[in-house]
This record gives sequence, C-alpha cells and structure tokens, in this order.
Amino acid sequence: MSPEPPTPSVRVLLAALVVVAAGTLVVGYVEAERASEDVTGDPAVERALRTGDDSAVVGPRDGVTVVATDSNAFVADENDGPRAQAELIAFAPDGTIRYHQNDHTRYWDVDPVEGTDVTVEFVYADHLDADECAGSVCTRNGVERVNLTTGESTDVFSRITPGKHSTRWHDADRIDDERLLVADIHRDRAFIVNTTTGLTEWEWDAQSDFDPTGSGGPFPEDWTHINDVEYVEIDGRETVMVSVRNHDQVVFVDVQRGLREDWTLGSDGDHDTLYEQHNPDYIPPERGGPALLVADSENGRVVEYRREDGAWERSWTWSDERVQWPRDADRLPNGHTLITDSNGDRVVEVDTDGEVVWSADLGFPYESERLGTGDESAGGESAASLGLESRTFDPETGSALDRVAAAAPPTLVNAIAYVRPRWVGLAEGAAILALLVSIPALAWSEYRRLGVSASLRWPLTFERK
Repeated sequence: MSPEPPTPSVRVLLAALVVVAAGTLVVGYVEAERASEDVTGDPAVERALRTGDDSAVVGPRDGVTVVATDSNAFVADENDGPRAQAELIAFAPDGTIRYHQNDHTRYWDVDPVEGTDVTVEFVYADHLDADECAGSVCTRNGVERVNLTTGESTDVFSRITPGKHSTRWHDADRIDDERLLVADIHRDRAFIVNTTTGLTEWEWDAQSDFDPTGSGGPFPEDWTHINDVEYVEIDGRETVMVSVRNHDQVVFVDVQRGLREDWTLGSDGDHDTLYEQHNPDYIPPERGGPALLVADSENGRVVEYRREDGAWERSWTWSDERVQWPRDADRLPNGHTLITDSNGDRVVEVDTDGEVVWSADLGFPYESERLGTGDESAGGESAASLGLESRTFDPETGSALDRVAAAAPPTLVNAIAYVRPRWVGLAEGAAILALLVSIPALAWSEYRRLGVSASLRWPLTFERK
C-alpha cells in the first residue's frame, strides 16, 4: 500500500513555515540595505572607513595593530558585490584608524620591518584582466613595504601566476636585507629569492617528499596549498618551517639536508591534531619551546603543541562561542594571544586567563600584527612556560544553533560562513535551513495529495494514479 497523503494540518504547518522563513529573509535583506544607506547603523570600523570619522573605533591598546583582510570587506564600492574589496588597516594605540588602503585585490601576511617603528611589509595579490595576461586571467603576487605614517610605499618583489584561485601567495618571511622566503601555493613549493638580483637561491618542492596521488587536495589544481613559511634555527641548523595546509601538517626542512621527518606535526587526514591549519609560529627553547602556536582553522580553535621527548604534545587550546575559522595567532610578550578569526569577522586579544580583553570587528581578516612586539610570536613565550590553561567553548551550554553547528562537519560550517552574504545572521541562517527542509517537504506533500506520478519517458508526462 502506498503511504497516506499528509493531513491538511501538516501541509498548513509546512506552508506557514515557508512563509515565515521567507519573510525573515526578506526583512533581514531590507534592513541590511537600509543600514547600508544609513552609515550611522554600521559597525564602528566600517562607519569610520566610509565617512572618514577620526574618533576611536576600537578600544585602546599599547602599540599599533595592523590587520590585513582577505576581501569580503564590510566596505565596498557602490557597484561591488561581496568579496570584491580588501583592506590593510592600522589601528593607533588610542583606537583610531591610523592608516588604511584598499589598493589591492587581496591582503595576506603582514610583518613589521626590523629597525623601524611604523613600517611594515605585506603580501598582496592583484587579479589581472585577460588583456594583461595573454588572453586569460592571472594574478600578480607581490610584497610591498609601506610607512604607516607617511604612506610612502615601495614594491619589494612580485611575480605573475596563472589564474587566481589557489595560485595566490599567502606568506613571505624576511631573512635579511636582500632575501625573502616565499610560500608558493601555485607551484607547491617554498623558495628563497634574492630581491636585488631576482634569482632563486633555494627551493623545496613538495613533490620531493609527498606523493601527488592520494594525498592532500586535488593535483595539480590545489594540492598542498602551502600557506605559511618561517625561517628558523633548530639545533644550530638553518631550517624552513612550512605549513602544508591540505596535508594537515607543519613540516621542517633543513636548508642543507632536506625534510626532517621526525619533526613533522600532524599527518594527512589526522584532523584531531590539525585540520587545514594556517600561520604556525615557532617558539624556540629559550622561550619555553620548542613549541608551535597554530591557527587550527577547520577545527575552529587555536592550539599550541610543545615538543617533549622527541614528540609533539598538545599543551594549550583556545576557542569561544564565536570563533569560526581562525587563520592567525600571535603570542605577545605580555603573555596574551592576538587571534585573527576570519569567518568571525574579528581580531581579538585574549589574556592569560583566555578572556577577550580587546577586539576589532572588521570583514574577513587574514592576519594581524601588534607592532613593537616582534615579528608574529617572536616576543612571546610558550603556553607551558606561562602556565596557560586551555579554554574551550562547550556548545551544550549555548543556543540550539550552537548545538547544530557543533554537530555539523566543520568543513560544512566553515564553507557556509565563507560564502554567506554579510546580511545573513543567525536568524537568517535559521530561516535558510528551514526553507531547505520545508520546501521539499511541502512539495512532497502536494505530490502525495494530488496523486501525481512522473514518467521518465520523453516527452515527460504526468498522469493520475
């Protein structure tokens, strides 16, 4: 026997759910459009960028805080859509905006220039038109230096890669006055270039130690996604630390001898350790290490691993109810941790108790730096040395949406957060989920009520049972 068609009350309930959910989306969109026209309703940072307001937009903090954003900016030109613009923003110690530019398509790594107070180098990407790329889309990846007081900028180094997705460089690490260490996502390698001569002096190709078949991401489109490099010294040997994101690993490559397999943190598919991480920072033995502070992105947390008896052991974890996809974490000299939460649209500083003591809301930040504290975590100590206790958010103590998000695969949650329009908040997200469930259910109920069947003969025919 075929199942009985749904009762009228069930159909009415489903129809009402569709109407309410659709209404929620319409109201949310209209309110967002109205707010975009009335800048007084915008977040403080956005309002200041749009109006030139020179009042404080974030809390005061010692030192200048520089943030590089990976598009999806709160601020966009009138005809631009989501992810059409990005910014480099510097917040002064009093909370005002000290410097701002949006000259490039994407901003990635940002580092202080040694020996200066307010000069930084940053990695950028510019998407070029087909007429600039021999008939196809390409990207200029480069490093630029800028004085945050005078605005004077200098091009340091750049190269053009084909396409734009998974060909953009995310990091470059300064070795000395002439040499840069570059994370090359496009060619699955790390290389050292002399910016004076333009010559490549050293490189590590991931294919020398990883099998392209059956590991990482799709080969060759986005196999390793090497997103971070750091030049370190281990046991007196020059070493390059490489974040191989799509292999869930941080590896160490001896400049003279190659991969140091016994130092590798994580393994492909071991998501309990790392899951498509970003921006690991090496903390040496003299500051309580060896330790690695890592933005464990897909797991929605910041973690630290300390090396003990030749193995990596997790020594600290941090998350809260809002963190969604962190992509940078720096340990500051005062023991605090500066965290860049991309899908959370914020940069936060957490103290030694794990409490947020400073924050800045801005669209899709990639990396942040507190000037005067050294490069990334260069001035901070390990969690073990500081005696930091882990702090994590228990979704069972939160809302129903928190529990649903915790039950869903992290890749799904982060993918939704990555592509969602800015005006889609918790209520609108719940409405979308309701529509995804109720519309098919309502269609099925009407199909059962009408007793219509579909034949796959061509042309498609409908007939009564």
